Amino acid sequence: MAPWSTDDIIGPEGQDWRVPVQQLEYRIGKLANLLCEANLPGAIIQNPVDLYYYTGGRQNGALFIPAKDAGGSVANNGNGATFFVRRSVRRALFEAGGDNSPFEITKFPSLKRMVQTLTNMGVSSSPALQKGEIPGDFCGKFESVLAPLGHAEDCTSIIHNQREIKSSWEIDLMKEAAIIQHEMFEAVQSKIKVGVSELDLAAEAEAVSRRRGFGGNIQMRRFPLQCDRAVIVSGRAGGIPSFFDSAVGGTGPHSMAGMGSGFTKIRRNQPILVDLVHAHRGYVVDATRMF
Repeated sequence: MAPWSTDDIIGPEGQDWRVPVQQLEYRIGKLANLLCEANLPGAIIQNPVDLYYYTGGRQNGALFIPAKDAGGSVANNGNGATFFVRRSVRRALFEAGGDNSPFEITKFPSLKRMVQTLTNMGVSSSPALQKGEIPGDFCGKFESVLAPLGHAEDCTSIIHNQREIKSSWEIDLMKEAAIIQHEMFEAVQSKIKVGVSELDLAAEAEAVSRRRGFGGNIQMRRFPLQCDRAVIVSGRAGGIPSFFDSAVGGTGPHSMAGMGSGFTKIRRNQPILVDLVHAHRGYVVDATRMF
């Protein structure tokens, strides 16, 4: 079999669905300014959702972003933002814009060499970590590794605050997601009839979403919640309590997925709640309608 090629990574009809380099460059520069304002020397981004935001992909790795004019920054004769990648360096480079990438991309060093690697880049103080996003043992391991550079602060809220403000490019993606979501509602409506199960209707919505490019996961910040993308519940089934922190419950298909659509069948003169989520290239829209 021939080796893989970046030419194989395409959107529908050959479209380039990568995050524009200008977006990545602006986001990294903005975070550098925010870190400086917070008196933090830099940050290491490891949460996959935020890696996508800053690097254009979610390869297994860690992105170091120095604060403005801090140790490790280009202005301070350092390397600037650097993405340490376990796998795949080649794909990470492509997703970041290739030769136009606004940050360096290199192989992840061994943890024993992490401090020396950062020191060689001009870093003299420990970067902050996403303590509100990564598992405790994972965070503890990196705090221990970075200890020779000092205490690692938490940068979680800084990143959350930055991401709350969407660019026009991001808003356009959310508008596109809403168009696709509308098609999902239409697909559900066209299949509603007595005797059809909630899961049958959910499958109709899923099919539309998948065909339009849904990647398979809806991410949630709040542990231990998980988001069910198509919650369709009818009659009293919608009032059955679940693990999810909302007014909507549902039987779910089984106890491990005890929320949302299950095997309850549509009956006459009963309301059907349809709560659909679609994520378009990472950007989420959510709406609920009654049928």
